[in-house]
Amino acid sequence: MFFTLKKVVGGLLLPLPLLLLLMGLAITLLWFTRWQKTAKSLLTASWLILLLLSLQPVADGLLKPIEETYPTRQQNDGVDYIVVLGGGYTWNPEWAPSSNLFANNLPRVTEAVRLWQTRPTAKLVFTGAAAIGNPVTTADAGARVAESLGVPKDNIITLDKARDTEDEAKAVAELIGKQPFILLTSASHLPRAMVFFNRAGMHPLPAPANQLAIDSPLNPWEKAFPSPTWLMHSDRAVYETLGSLWQKVNTPKETTKN
Repeated sequence: MFFTLKKVVGGLLLPLPLLLLLMGLAITLLWFTRWQKTAKSLLTASWLILLLLSLQPVADGLLKPIEETYPTRQQNDGVDYIVVLGGGYTWNPEWAPSSNLFANNLPRVTEAVRLWQTRPTAKLVFTGAAAIGNPVTTADAGARVAESLGVPKDNIITLDKARDTEDEAKAVAELIGKQPFILLTSASHLPRAMVFFNRAGMHPLPAPANQLAIDSPLNPWEKAFPSPTWLMHSDRAVYETLGSLWQKVNTPKETTKN
């Protein structure tokens, strides 16, 4: 129950749902109350914020500092496990395997396979429980895609009970203990994930994937026009910022004392 509540409240605080709610409130005030100035101010502010968050310079300016926390890992540095945290997915057996992984998940799996190729004796560990109503788990979906890309089944381990990053850290700790391992997830999610895994007493080596914030050349119009792509980048920045704040609020007392 708490897990579902956390997801619902967190989802409503993301830019698009929150701004749409504020716009809806403003429209209601305009139509049904005398609070005309308040309504106009709220509607204008919501529209302007939505516009700004949909522009590349603003969106990537918010996301880039989070993603730059850890540099790209060039190769497996001699560790035996590469842990790939689960992301968005579905499972349609009629699709190409990789089509079942949503935008944040496929780059994680392909980066994991690239690092595995630099040390083919390593094990790929995929984490994540099943989405509601889906018989295939997040971990299984990632494993199937990795296998389709040439990773032998004997080199793949799935941990399919964890529902969030904290649960994933506990499951991985039970599997590999305190030996060093590569922790691979989206660049924006990695700083928060590292905290969970370090708290669990492990020794993760950070490996970011799915970098989104762009500072390389773009066409001028791509920076000038609002786009759902840039709004999604803002969404990731807000999501991870909220997650980090929640993580700090829920810091164990023994960790705070240290």
